[in-house]
Amino acid sequence: MTDRRDQLIQLTNEFVDAFNRMNLDNVVSFFAEDGIYEDSTGGRHIGHDAIRTAFEPLVGGSRGSIRFDGEDVFVETDTGKVLASWRLNLDKDGEVSVIRGIDILEFEADKLKKKMAYMKADKPHLETN
Repeated sequence: MTDRRDQLIQLTNEFVDAFNRMNLDNVVSFFAEDGIYEDSTGGRHIGHDAIRTAFEPLVGGSRGSIRFDGEDVFVETDTGKVLASWRLNLDKDGEVSVIRGIDILEFEADKLKKKMAYMKADKPHLETN
């Protein structure tokens, strides 16, 4: 493994840990000031304030407690990109559900320039032009 590969894996693990600790400030701090979060339904959130607003329902606890369990991680060191598959465990008042998904993370140095989230769904989300 290269130093950059190790760094990208460590940054990804720390980012996931911030979610699992439900620490919204820490989650947002991983993004560059002009960072982009593209959510799984097609929403695009640019900058810390918009990203904070987008993550608040999940990380703020209104959907219950959360835990991401990593599955596979693929790293492209030249571009700073990480593809990470995961299982999101949600526990709301004892009702547990699991969602599977994939994130494509694009790091510039040690900050997230872009996060694109994809998840399995009961029915497809079709984009309209």
